[in-house]
Amino acid sequence: MWLSRFRALPRPLRMLVYASFINRAGMFVFPLLAVYLVQSRQLSTGEAGVLISAGSTGLLAGSLLSGPVCARAGRRAALVASLVLNAAGYLGLAVVDGPTWTYAVLLFVALVGMGMFSPAANTLIADLTEPGERPFAYTVSYLANNLGMGVGPLLGGFAAALSYELMFAGNILLGLLAAATIWLFVPAETRRAPTTAPVVTTRWAGLRRDVDVALLVLVSFCYVAPLIGLEYTLPLAVTTVLHSSVAVVGAVYTINSVVVVSASLLIEKRIKAYSTRVLLIVAGLLWSAGMAVLVFAFSLPAVLLSTVVWTLGEIIASVVVPTYIADHVQERRVSSFMALNAFVLSSARLVVPMGLGFVWQTQGHQPVLLILLLTPVVGVVAFAALRIRPAVRPVPAPAEPATASP
Repeated sequence: MWLSRFRALPRPLRMLVYASFINRAGMFVFPLLAVYLVQSRQLSTGEAGVLISAGSTGLLAGSLLSGPVCARAGRRAALVASLVLNAAGYLGLAVVDGPTWTYAVLLFVALVGMGMFSPAANTLIADLTEPGERPFAYTVSYLANNLGMGVGPLLGGFAAALSYELMFAGNILLGLLAAATIWLFVPAETRRAPTTAPVVTTRWAGLRRDVDVALLVLVSFCYVAPLIGLEYTLPLAVTTVLHSSVAVVGAVYTINSVVVVSASLLIEKRIKAYSTRVLLIVAGLLWSAGMAVLVFAFSLPAVLLSTVVWTLGEIIASVVVPTYIADHVQERRVSSFMALNAFVLSSARLVVPMGLGFVWQTQGHQPVLLILLLTPVVGVVAFAALRIRPAVRPVPAPAEPATASP
């Protein structure tokens, strides 16, 4: 039973999961940021877009900053700092009435905090779990984040309908509640003795191992890019190509959440039976199949069916990649590689909308959908060719000393 497995996880890890849910459920501002800047700060849509793009570089900075902070100050300090920075930036956006550039600076600060959180949380999970527990721990964390994201925009929309001040206040207070939960229930030091079989390696072998892991993380961009691409293209395609209501976009997010909730734990049970290579190839094939439905049969039913298919691929990749990092990187470098994983996502958020927007403007929507199909196909080919290391072996339990015969 998954509930008994969850209760068996270390208490600090369970509290991290609760805090992650609280933090995501309090994500009121980010989904409605453009609306706030246009309606409350009287910026043009063009100014708001440029400001959000400039401020979003904070996600990249936060991803890179998370590793050094985790290594020097500890995982708990990095997590709490990320939430406090996010709250401080949003507080400034809510109360400061200044030139446009000040909003970009404050958004940058808020998103540095947002960018720091995920790699620090993934590093903490690596610290607190043994290899056999990690797929389940990362699945539960992924599930909590997605459940929170299902609640947050809805609550944020209700709050914003009453007042933008309430929207910001709710986001800040829930973020600080998550920070307090982590500060009170997660120990300052979480690193522990290795739980994998010791392997004697040369410096060259260690470098080769790190390069193997880094390449796998970088190639995972091929599975992140379609997700960010869909966030950008689906609202446009549904409203301008299919001439349908934006409510269909809401249905896509609902279906995504339903599949995540219903399938994540079932998928986790079967992950251990397959190698990392097989799992990543299957994830890519699911992504490709989902995108193929859109390319060859673009319609409202196709949009909904596609969502079910690609969400399964998203679940597999979201669990397998951080698990592979935690299993194969030296403990002192785990935080840096988790930061690299978050950097890949942040890079996609900056590059993909701009690139697809240019293609759409010059060539129309069909080439955009084709790019979203070809990207995971490239990932499947790359993962089939990459050197992927086998699963780690747990350290065998020490033998009981023999007792003398009476």
